Amino acid sequence: MANSGSRPRLAATARQRSESHAPAGRQAHVPVEQITRAILVLRRHRVLLDSELAALYGVETRVLNQAVRRNAERFPEDFRFQLTPAERRL
Repeated sequence: MANSGSRPRLAATARQRSESHAPAGRQAHVPVEQITRAILVLRRHRVLLDSELAALYGVETRVLNQAVRRNAERFPEDFRFQLTPAERRL
């Protein structure tokens, strides 16, 4: 989950995000094409960068990352990973 600059970029796998559910009474209105364009394949997984995921939720990247850190117990072990320097240049 990333900012431009020197902060580490993290990615969340698409599979786990698709398994989560929206809060009751709330429906997503993001065009499928927008989500599809944001998905990358890294380490043989479909992933969204934190900046893309934050944009889909309409929050700042730092806010998304903070929420994930504060609620780490709610996410599976492989939900996120930090990109290597080589992956960041992609």
